[in-house]
Amino acid sequence: EVSTEDPEIAFCTLANREDLNPEEGSIHHCLYQFTHNEKLTETNKLLCDVCTQRHNGPKKDIKSEKKYVYTNAIKQMLISLAPPVLTLHLKRFQQAGFNLRKANRHIKFPEVIDLAPFCTAKCKNVAAGNTKVLYSLYGVVEHSGTMRSGHYTAYAKMRSMNDRLSDLVLRGQSPPASETEPVKGQWFHISDTHVQAVSAAKVLSSQAYLLFYERLL
Repeated sequence: EVSTEDPEIAFCTLANREDLNPEEGSIHHCLYQFTHNEKLTETNKLLCDVCTQRHNGPKKDIKSEKKYVYTNAIKQMLISLAPPVLTLHLKRFQQAGFNLRKANRHIKFPEVIDLAPFCTAKCKNVAAGNTKVLYSLYGVVEHSGTMRSGHYTAYAKMRSMNDRLSDLVLRGQSPPASETEPVKGQWFHISDTHVQAVSAAKVLSSQAYLLFYERLL
């Protein structure tokens, strides 16, 4: 879908992303890099339908007669609809030449994360005036081992039902601006049939592969 935005707000976010100053090796830094402006120039220029139509005029309808016009552009990936459940997939496997290897670096992630610096200024399901889009961590998938062999385990938080999340999933209603603390509950580590209660500190020190957050605000 192609839409025309006011150039003044096309690259604006709900909260000022430049105030973040994200720490290297954190999930905030990953999101900041993923949503950074990218200039499209030279061989990456964007095919512009408006420029092409302007150049060829209204009578040039036959494709073979058209000269397609490409122009410099700026590309940015931002969130336009805040999801009820946020799933973040960390790229743990990378190609080095002809070989694949696993990235074992620890990535810091919080119990509560604010997506506002990565959402468009006109995010569709955020109430007007809100400058926070908060999510609480409730699940982590961890991979141990190498590319040749390994094991997946999970951390999950047992908590009470989140009625506001149900409203958001079923009826699309934005949650009220109230709690900003993590959803209370007990963390468990699950490895095959073995389940063990663990602390939040243990969860936050894990080598996360997948992160699952539920929307608070």
